[in-house]
Amino acid sequence: MSMSLVFDPTLRRVILATAIGLMLLEYGIGRLAHRETHDWRESVASFGVALGQNLLRAVEAGILAVPFAFLYEHRLFDFDQTGPLALAGLFVSSEFLYYWQHRASHRIRWMWATHAVHHSTTRLNLTAAIRLGWTGNISGNFLFFLPLALIGFHPFAIVAMLGTNLLYQFFIHSDFAPNLGILEWVLNTPSHHRVHHACNEPCLDRNYGGILIVFDRLFGTFAQRPSDQQLRYGVVGGTPSFNPVRIALGEWIAMLHDARKAQGTSAKLRVLLGPPGG
Repeated sequence: MSMSLVFDPTLRRVILATAIGLMLLEYGIGRLAHRETHDWRESVASFGVALGQNLLRAVEAGILAVPFAFLYEHRLFDFDQTGPLALAGLFVSSEFLYYWQHRASHRIRWMWATHAVHHSTTRLNLTAAIRLGWTGNISGNFLFFLPLALIGFHPFAIVAMLGTNLLYQFFIHSDFAPNLGILEWVLNTPSHHRVHHACNEPCLDRNYGGILIVFDRLFGTFAQRPSDQQLRYGVVGGTPSFNPVRIALGEWIAMLHDARKAQGTSAKLRVLLGPPGG
């Protein structure tokens, strides 16, 4: 895939317009089907969170480029980046690292403080897909992908592959998409992602995959939808908010408050680095 194509402003505008069109289509189908798929206040809040996240991402881009550029400059291997084996290697390795980054985001509260933003919606729909935390770089999400640059993958190629992962995941947030049959064994599908977002006990901390679901199957974090329960969405014990700033920073404030109250260094570290609710 050409890097100039990936970062072309016209293409980005087309993707944005398509995404908004699909959101409106999903909402319309829900109304025709008499299903309560959206809370308009929640969807508006998600757009507010998305706006803030994109503004911060633009500001941080230059800073974040430094460690990737440094490691790429000192890369271990030189190889053709455009060959099919290189692209396949980048895809599989980025999916593997994304799985562990996503899993850590659920098990380390410092990282959950960012990721909780995405799980704060009580309705699963395409507008929920754009509700992403503002503090991913503070949480250290980028650290998981630095080895790709050290191996020898160009930073632009890494960004493009992670962008493809994110774009794919937009489509799996719809509650209307059907079961995909045999593809369910390999791909992270809407049915698998509904389980990931659900706050039912059997669904917690499951199905971390980006495009692939195979690493969940390999490492024991895969779960099917419970047949005897209706799925519920949102953060366990959380209070829904329609304020984008409170949504983006609420878990950070709660975590730091808990750390301040904790007695002793080890207790404070357990608050910051232990599992959420631990």
